[in-house]
Amino acid sequence: MLVPKLATTLRGYTRQQLFADLGAGVIVGIVALPLAIAFAIASGVSPDRGLWTAIIAGFLISALGGSRVQIGGPTGAFVVVVYSIVQKYGIDGLIVATLMAGVILIIFGIAKFGAAIKFIPHPVTTGFTSGIAVIIFSGEIKDFVGLQMGAVPAEFLAKWQSFAAHAASVNPSAIGISILSLAIIVSWPRITRRVPGSIVALIVATAIVQVFHLPVETIGSRFGQIVAQLPHPQIPHLTVAQITSLVGPAFTIAMLAAIESLLSAVVADGMIGSRHRSNVELVAQGIANIASALCGGIPATGAIARTATNVKNGGRTPVAGMVHSLTLLVITLVAGRWASLIPMSALAAILVVVAYHMSEWRAFRSELRSPKSDVAVLLTTFLLTVLVDLTVAIEVGMVLAAFLFIRRMAEVTDVSDVTRELDDATDDGDADPDAVSRRSIPPGVEVYEINGPFFFGAAEAFKDTLARVARKPKVLIIRMRQVHALDSTGMHALRDVVHRTRGDGTRVLLADVQRQPLAALSGSPVLEEIGPENVFGNLDDALSAARLDRTETAT
Repeated sequence: MLVPKLATTLRGYTRQQLFADLGAGVIVGIVALPLAIAFAIASGVSPDRGLWTAIIAGFLISALGGSRVQIGGPTGAFVVVVYSIVQKYGIDGLIVATLMAGVILIIFGIAKFGAAIKFIPHPVTTGFTSGIAVIIFSGEIKDFVGLQMGAVPAEFLAKWQSFAAHAASVNPSAIGISILSLAIIVSWPRITRRVPGSIVALIVATAIVQVFHLPVETIGSRFGQIVAQLPHPQIPHLTVAQITSLVGPAFTIAMLAAIESLLSAVVADGMIGSRHRSNVELVAQGIANIASALCGGIPATGAIARTATNVKNGGRTPVAGMVHSLTLLVITLVAGRWASLIPMSALAAILVVVAYHMSEWRAFRSELRSPKSDVAVLLTTFLLTVLVDLTVAIEVGMVLAAFLFIRRMAEVTDVSDVTRELDDATDDGDADPDAVSRRSIPPGVEVYEINGPFFFGAAEAFKDTLARVARKPKVLIIRMRQVHALDSTGMHALRDVVHRTRGDGTRVLLADVQRQPLAALSGSPVLEEIGPENVFGNLDDALSAARLDRTETAT
């Protein structure tokens, strides 16, 4: 059953835990305020959309989710995707894509895909995460140095070419505010961790800009005053063709939301010694994204940094996450209009820090020392994320990783001529009681052994090996004690060998057939080609059948 963690954690809920959750929720709400605004602006939408996403989606993710301490809201992972959707399809396209992504996430949860999503290769996740960090950093250059230019191009190379073309228009005041904000964010934790450094940086930067009337662009000068009122549900009007074209971006949003939320939940489990419910979490993420989209918000998922902040401040139940959303709601309604005074350069400094932490440069550097195939997946995903598109990067990265996995599995599967190895052996003291060396092999009988999964990646190697059987034996025994996986291509390879050797007067026997291969053969017509009487559970029975066959042939 898809039971939210809230339903189970409230059993035996104490007043002491309530106060701990209230304190943690308020602190996380304050931490989330500048991030919600910054991620929205970086995504190409107005800051209020980020705030309402954090409020609405954050509340639902905590109330309905499968983690005790997950904090949801807009995150840096979505910046690239949201920005590209807004540039191409507008706000209405973003809303529809987010709605579709929410439905996809619910389907993922109901279909119990939660465990499978966690199996995405590490080079792929590291590659696109680092790529997103580079793009976020690039997108903040304009505001960090106060460049006087129009809209920033979406393409990475064009973006930097535009920065270079407007380099002479840098604003010294903006640079000063950015560096000051950056210094406060980095150094403030040495003073105290109870008050977020990002909030201190925003307050100080805003006060300096207003007191000294510095010529620095603010949220208000770019977007106008933040409207401190509840959003109204809205459903955009798009054509069928437009909706169809948004399927790809919707899947990207869904996959990112699933990956990041489950990754955050796993990290949180390690911090509190708990165990999240992955499928419940996916359903909650889907409902939260649908609700966010209907209220004009942007995609949301579990936020690792805010979740860790929640844990470190004593949050242990979903109540803390719900309080975090209510805290944001109060701040938005009461003091939302003051947010328009925040300098854009201060927000840029916050996102530069976010990009640095998100880059996982240590993991990236470590991954470069991995096998060449993993490095190829890492760099391909990274470069495609930065230079092309995140959707393409994930698709190509996953396909490339799958092909490399198939190649590795094919490499560990080998077919050996056991009979010839016995002829060449000088040491007959094999410790394995099931070894062929401990058995007498009749003349005219050849034994080959398959070691490893027998699937389409290894089928050709199998056929090539058996094609080199020069002695044309009367009986060919194929031992499969190390084959625990058999697919249809492997079965057809067996059938081909039976057909070819039958023409040479050779009988093919299968020995030590394991449970999965036996079940696969039993449900297919390939077994009829091989002959059920030629399949044996152990090598001794197969050798007995071979001796009997040789005796009948001799007589």
